[in-house]
Amino acid sequence: MTTYLEFEKPLAEIEGKAEELRAMARANEQMDVEKEAAALDKKAAQMLRDLYKDLSPWRKTQVARHPDRPHCKDYIDAIFTEYTPLAGDRNFADDHAIMGGLARFNDHPVVVIGHEKGHDTASRIERNFGMARPEGYRKAIRLMDMADRFRLPVITLVDTPGAYPGKGAEERGQSEAIARSTEKCLTIGVPLVSVIIGEGGSGGAVAFATANRIAMLEHSVYSVISPEGCASILWKDAEKMREAAEALRLTAQDLKKLAVIDRIIKEPLGGAQRDRAATIAAVGSEIAFMLEEMKGKKPSELIKDRRKKFLDMGSKGLAA
Repeated sequence: MTTYLEFEKPLAEIEGKAEELRAMARANEQMDVEKEAAALDKKAAQMLRDLYKDLSPWRKTQVARHPDRPHCKDYIDAIFTEYTPLAGDRNFADDHAIMGGLARFNDHPVVVIGHEKGHDTASRIERNFGMARPEGYRKAIRLMDMADRFRLPVITLVDTPGAYPGKGAEERGQSEAIARSTEKCLTIGVPLVSVIIGEGGSGGAVAFATANRIAMLEHSVYSVISPEGCASILWKDAEKMREAAEALRLTAQDLKKLAVIDRIIKEPLGGAQRDRAATIAAVGSEIAFMLEEMKGKKPSELIKDRRKKFLDMGSKGLAA
Protein backbone atom coordinates (compact mmCIF):
# COMPACT_ATOMS: atom_id res chain seq x y z
CA MET A 1 0.00 0.00 0.00
CA THR A 2 1.41 3.38 -1.07
CA THR A 3 2.19 5.87 1.70
CA TYR A 4 1.60 9.48 0.62
CA LEU A 5 3.30 12.55 2.03
CA GLU A 6 1.33 15.63 3.03
CA PHE A 7 2.05 17.50 -0.22
CA GLU A 8 1.09 14.40 -2.24
CA LYS A 9 -2.53 14.32 -1.01
CA PRO A 10 -4.03 15.58 -4.32
CA LEU A 11 -2.09 12.81 -6.08
CA ALA A 12 -3.41 10.26 -3.57
CA GLU A 13 -6.99 11.23 -4.42
CA ILE A 14 -6.52 10.73 -8.16
CA GLU A 15 -4.61 7.44 -7.83
CA GLY A 16 -7.18 6.28 -5.27
CA LYS A 17 -10.05 6.98 -7.68
CA ALA A 18 -8.31 5.04 -10.45
CA GLU A 19 -7.84 2.07 -8.11
CA GLU A 20 -11.48 2.26 -6.98
CA LEU A 21 -12.63 2.02 -10.59
CA ARG A 22 -10.42 -1.00 -11.22
CA ALA A 23 -11.61 -2.64 -7.99
CA MET A 24 -15.24 -2.19 -9.15
CA ALA A 25 -14.34 -3.76 -12.50
CA ARG A 26 -12.70 -6.72 -10.76
CA ALA A 27 -15.90 -7.24 -8.76
CA ASN A 28 -18.12 -6.96 -11.84
CA GLU A 29 -16.59 -8.28 -15.05
CA GLN A 30 -19.29 -6.61 -17.16
CA MET A 31 -18.03 -3.13 -16.21
CA ASP A 32 -15.55 -1.51 -18.59
CA VAL A 33 -13.74 1.28 -16.76
CA GLU A 34 -10.29 1.04 -18.29
CA LYS A 35 -10.69 4.18 -20.40
CA GLU A 36 -11.67 6.30 -17.37
CA ALA A 37 -8.96 4.71 -15.20
CA ALA A 38 -6.32 5.31 -17.90
CA ALA A 39 -7.32 8.98 -18.05
CA LEU A 40 -6.89 9.25 -14.28
CA ASP A 41 -3.50 7.50 -14.56
CA LYS A 42 -2.39 10.07 -17.13
CA LYS A 43 -3.55 12.93 -14.91
CA ALA A 44 -1.76 11.40 -11.90
CA ALA A 45 1.49 10.95 -13.88
CA GLN A 46 1.43 14.62 -14.90
CA MET A 47 0.71 15.71 -11.33
CA LEU A 48 3.61 13.58 -10.07
CA ARG A 49 5.94 15.26 -12.57
CA ASP A 50 4.71 18.70 -11.50
CA LEU A 51 5.08 17.94 -7.79
CA TYR A 52 8.65 16.66 -8.12
CA LYS A 53 9.83 19.10 -10.79
CA ASP A 54 11.19 21.62 -8.29
CA LEU A 55 10.90 20.37 -4.70
CA SER A 56 11.55 22.85 -1.91
CA PRO A 57 14.19 21.91 0.70
CA TRP A 58 11.43 21.13 3.23
CA ARG A 59 9.64 18.82 0.80
CA LYS A 60 12.95 17.11 0.03
CA THR A 61 13.34 16.57 3.77
CA GLN A 62 9.93 14.91 3.86
CA VAL A 63 10.84 12.66 0.92
CA ALA A 64 14.17 11.76 2.57
CA ARG A 65 12.22 10.61 5.64
CA HIS A 66 9.63 8.63 3.68
CA PRO A 67 9.05 5.35 5.57
CA ASP A 68 8.98 3.33 2.33
CA ARG A 69 12.41 4.42 1.06
CA PRO A 70 14.89 1.53 0.87
CA HIS A 71 16.97 1.34 4.03
CA CYS A 72 20.45 0.03 4.77
CA LYS A 73 19.34 -3.60 5.08
CA ASP A 74 17.62 -3.43 1.69
CA TYR A 75 20.83 -2.25 0.03
CA ILE A 76 22.98 -4.84 1.78
CA ASP A 77 20.60 -7.65 0.81
CA ALA A 78 20.44 -6.53 -2.83
CA ILE A 79 23.92 -5.36 -3.86
CA PHE A 80 26.24 -7.27 -1.54
CA THR A 81 26.83 -11.00 -1.35
CA GLU A 82 28.16 -13.25 1.43
CA TYR A 83 27.30 -10.58 4.01
CA THR A 84 28.53 -11.65 7.45
CA PRO A 85 27.31 -9.31 10.20
CA LEU A 86 29.67 -8.55 13.08
CA ALA A 87 28.21 -7.50 16.41
CA GLY A 88 29.21 -5.52 19.46
CA ASP A 89 31.86 -2.99 20.45
CA ARG A 90 33.72 -5.44 22.75
CA ASN A 91 33.02 -3.07 25.59
CA PHE A 92 29.35 -2.52 26.40
CA ALA A 93 26.75 -3.85 23.94
CA ASP A 94 25.65 -4.34 20.36
CA ASP A 95 23.83 -1.33 18.92
CA HIS A 96 21.11 -2.48 16.51
CA ALA A 97 20.88 0.99 14.93
CA ILE A 98 24.19 0.18 13.21
CA MET A 99 24.60 -2.69 10.76
CA GLY A 100 28.06 -3.74 9.71
CA GLY A 101 30.18 -6.63 8.62
CA LEU A 102 32.18 -8.34 5.92
CA ALA A 103 30.70 -8.78 2.46
CA ARG A 104 31.51 -9.02 -1.22
CA PHE A 105 30.74 -6.21 -3.62
CA ASN A 106 31.07 -7.13 -7.31
CA ASP A 107 32.89 -10.22 -6.01
CA HIS A 108 35.51 -8.13 -4.14
CA PRO A 109 35.77 -8.35 -0.34
CA VAL A 110 34.70 -5.15 1.48
CA VAL A 111 33.48 -3.93 4.84
CA VAL A 112 30.03 -2.34 4.80
CA ILE A 113 28.61 -0.20 7.63
CA GLY A 114 25.34 1.69 7.82
CA HIS A 115 22.48 3.09 9.86
CA GLU A 116 19.29 0.98 9.83
CA LYS A 117 15.97 2.66 10.71
CA GLY A 118 13.69 -0.37 10.48
CA HIS A 119 10.60 -0.88 8.33
CA ASP A 120 7.73 -1.36 10.80
CA THR A 121 6.93 -0.41 14.39
CA ALA A 122 8.73 -3.35 16.00
CA SER A 123 11.90 -3.05 13.90
CA ARG A 124 11.99 0.74 14.26
CA ILE A 125 11.93 0.41 18.03
CA GLU A 126 14.61 -2.31 17.89
CA ARG A 127 16.77 -0.14 15.61
CA ASN A 128 16.07 3.02 17.65
CA PHE A 129 14.93 4.74 14.43
CA GLY A 130 18.51 4.71 13.12
CA MET A 131 19.85 6.81 16.00
CA ALA A 132 23.08 5.22 17.19
CA ARG A 133 24.39 5.12 20.73
CA PRO A 134 28.14 5.27 21.57
CA GLU A 135 28.52 1.50 21.21
CA GLY A 136 27.28 1.76 17.63
CA TYR A 137 30.06 4.16 16.68
CA ARG A 138 32.59 2.05 18.59
CA LYS A 139 31.43 -1.00 16.63
CA ALA A 140 32.01 0.98 13.43
CA ILE A 141 35.52 1.91 14.62
CA ARG A 142 36.27 -1.76 15.25
CA LEU A 143 35.10 -2.67 11.75
CA MET A 144 37.15 0.12 10.14
CA ASP A 145 40.23 -1.02 12.07
CA MET A 146 39.72 -4.52 10.71
CA ALA A 147 39.24 -3.19 7.17
CA ASP A 148 42.47 -1.23 7.45
CA ARG A 149 44.35 -4.26 8.77
CA PHE A 150 43.21 -6.52 5.92
CA ARG A 151 43.27 -3.82 3.18
CA LEU A 152 39.52 -3.94 2.53
CA PRO A 153 37.59 -0.95 1.10
CA VAL A 154 34.95 0.51 3.42
CA ILE A 155 31.46 1.39 2.18
CA THR A 156 29.13 3.35 4.47
CA LEU A 157 25.39 3.91 4.02
CA VAL A 158 24.13 6.94 5.95
CA ASP A 159 20.51 7.30 7.04
CA THR A 160 20.02 8.79 10.49
CA PRO A 161 18.17 11.72 12.08
CA GLY A 162 21.30 12.05 14.26
CA ALA A 163 23.06 10.33 17.12
CA TYR A 164 20.79 9.28 20.00
CA PRO A 165 20.67 12.15 22.56
CA GLY A 166 19.55 10.09 25.57
CA LYS A 167 21.02 10.36 29.07
CA GLY A 168 22.64 6.90 28.97
CA ALA A 169 24.29 7.64 25.64
CA GLU A 170 25.75 10.87 26.99
CA GLU A 171 26.98 9.09 30.12
CA ARG A 172 28.78 6.51 27.97
CA GLY A 173 30.58 9.18 25.93
CA GLN A 174 28.44 9.87 22.88
CA SER A 175 30.40 12.89 21.63
CA GLU A 176 33.73 11.14 22.20
CA ALA A 177 32.56 8.07 20.27
CA ILE A 178 31.43 10.22 17.32
CA ALA A 179 34.74 12.10 17.33
CA ARG A 180 36.72 8.83 17.42
CA SER A 181 34.70 7.43 14.53
CA THR A 182 35.28 10.58 12.48
CA GLU A 183 38.98 10.42 13.30
CA LYS A 184 39.10 6.78 12.25
CA CYS A 185 37.51 7.64 8.91
CA LEU A 186 40.29 10.17 8.32
CA THR A 187 43.17 7.85 9.21
CA ILE A 188 42.44 4.47 7.58
CA GLY A 189 44.61 3.74 4.56
CA VAL A 190 41.93 2.06 2.43
CA PRO A 191 39.30 3.51 0.07
CA LEU A 192 36.29 4.85 1.96
CA VAL A 193 33.11 5.73 0.07
CA SER A 194 29.86 6.92 1.58
CA VAL A 195 26.32 7.22 0.24
CA ILE A 196 23.64 9.28 1.99
CA ILE A 197 20.52 7.26 1.23
CA GLY A 198 18.00 9.24 3.32
CA GLU A 199 18.79 11.57 6.20
CA GLY A 200 22.32 12.65 6.97
CA GLY A 201 21.81 14.11 10.42
CA SER A 202 24.54 16.01 12.25
CA GLY A 203 27.63 14.34 13.77
CA GLY A 204 25.88 10.99 13.67
CA ALA A 205 26.20 11.13 9.89
CA VAL A 206 29.63 12.77 9.69
CA ALA A 207 31.03 9.91 11.80
CA PHE A 208 30.45 7.61 8.79
CA ALA A 209 30.65 10.10 5.91
CA THR A 210 34.17 11.48 6.37
CA ALA A 211 35.05 9.65 3.19
CA ASN A 212 37.19 9.91 0.05
CA ARG A 213 34.03 10.07 -2.03
CA ILE A 214 30.53 11.05 -0.89
CA ALA A 215 27.39 10.56 -2.97
CA MET A 216 23.82 11.55 -2.13
CA LEU A 217 20.55 10.32 -3.49
CA GLU A 218 18.76 13.14 -5.31
CA HIS A 219 16.12 13.68 -2.61
CA SER A 220 18.20 12.88 0.46
CA VAL A 221 19.33 15.58 2.92
CA TYR A 222 22.55 16.20 4.88
CA SER A 223 22.77 18.88 7.56
CA VAL A 224 24.26 19.90 10.88
CA ILE A 225 20.82 19.85 12.54
CA SER A 226 17.25 18.97 11.59
CA PRO A 227 15.07 21.82 10.24
CA GLU A 228 12.80 21.50 13.29
CA GLY A 229 15.77 21.68 15.68
CA CYS A 230 17.22 24.67 13.84
CA ALA A 231 13.86 26.48 13.91
CA SER A 232 13.49 25.80 17.64
CA ILE A 233 16.89 27.33 18.36
CA LEU A 234 16.78 30.33 15.99
CA TRP A 235 13.12 31.28 16.12
CA LYS A 236 11.93 29.43 19.26
CA ASP A 237 9.29 27.93 16.96
CA ALA A 238 9.59 24.44 15.43
CA GLU A 239 6.84 25.37 12.95
CA LYS A 240 9.36 27.54 11.09
CA MET A 241 11.03 24.37 9.79
CA ARG A 242 10.38 25.40 6.15
CA GLU A 243 12.45 28.58 6.57
CA ALA A 244 15.12 26.60 8.43
CA ALA A 245 15.33 23.99 5.66
CA GLU A 246 15.92 26.79 3.13
CA ALA A 247 18.68 28.33 5.26
CA LEU A 248 20.49 25.08 6.06
CA ARG A 249 21.47 24.30 2.44
CA LEU A 250 20.75 20.65 3.15
CA THR A 251 19.82 19.40 -0.33
CA ALA A 252 22.12 17.33 -2.53
CA GLN A 253 22.07 20.10 -5.13
CA ASP A 254 23.26 22.78 -2.66
CA LEU A 255 25.88 20.50 -1.14
CA LYS A 256 27.30 19.62 -4.55
CA LYS A 257 27.80 23.36 -5.22
CA LEU A 258 29.55 23.70 -1.87
CA ALA A 259 31.79 20.67 -2.64
CA VAL A 260 30.57 18.92 0.51
CA ILE A 261 29.58 15.94 -1.64
CA ASP A 262 30.97 14.64 -4.93
CA ARG A 263 28.07 13.06 -6.77
CA ILE A 264 24.27 13.08 -6.93
CA ILE A 265 22.45 9.83 -7.67
CA LYS A 266 19.23 10.37 -9.62
CA GLU A 267 16.07 8.92 -8.08
CA PRO A 268 13.01 7.56 -9.90
CA LEU A 269 10.23 10.10 -10.48
CA GLY A 270 8.37 10.44 -7.19
CA GLY A 271 11.33 9.41 -5.03
CA ALA A 272 13.24 6.24 -4.18
CA GLN A 273 10.14 4.65 -2.67
CA ARG A 274 8.37 4.61 -6.07
CA ASP A 275 10.93 2.21 -7.56
CA ARG A 276 13.08 0.67 -4.85
CA ALA A 277 14.85 -1.80 -7.17
CA ALA A 278 15.94 0.94 -9.59
CA THR A 279 17.19 3.10 -6.72
CA ILE A 280 19.21 0.28 -5.19
CA ALA A 281 20.72 -0.59 -8.60
CA ALA A 282 21.69 3.08 -9.14
CA VAL A 283 23.40 3.23 -5.73
CA GLY A 284 25.28 0.01 -6.51
CA SER A 285 26.52 1.45 -9.82
CA GLU A 286 27.65 4.65 -8.11
CA ILE A 287 29.57 2.76 -5.41
CA ALA A 288 31.35 0.75 -8.11
CA PHE A 289 32.27 3.96 -9.95
CA MET A 290 33.62 5.66 -6.82
CA LEU A 291 35.70 2.63 -5.83
CA GLU A 292 37.11 2.41 -9.35
CA GLU A 293 38.29 6.05 -9.06
CA MET A 294 40.50 5.07 -6.12
CA LYS A 295 41.78 1.80 -7.51
CA GLY A 296 45.56 1.40 -7.18
CA LYS A 297 46.07 4.39 -4.85
CA LYS A 298 48.56 3.95 -2.02
CA PRO A 299 47.37 4.25 1.61
CA SER A 300 49.25 7.54 2.03
CA GLU A 301 47.56 8.94 -1.11
CA LEU A 302 44.10 7.93 0.12
CA ILE A 303 44.66 9.57 3.52
CA LYS A 304 46.06 12.74 1.91
CA ASP A 305 43.16 12.87 -0.56
CA ARG A 306 40.61 12.55 2.25
CA ARG A 307 42.32 15.17 4.41
CA LYS A 308 42.53 17.67 1.53
CA LYS A 309 38.88 17.10 0.65
CA PHE A 310 37.75 18.15 4.11
CA LEU A 311 40.20 21.03 4.49
CA ASP A 312 38.96 22.47 1.19
CA MET A 313 35.31 21.99 2.05
CA GLY A 314 33.28 25.19 1.88
CA SER A 315 36.02 27.17 0.11
CA LYS A 316 33.84 27.53 -2.97
CA GLY A 317 30.18 28.00 -3.69
CA LEU A 318 29.34 29.99 -0.54
CA ALA A 319 28.06 32.91 -2.58
CA ALA A 320 25.83 30.69 -4.74
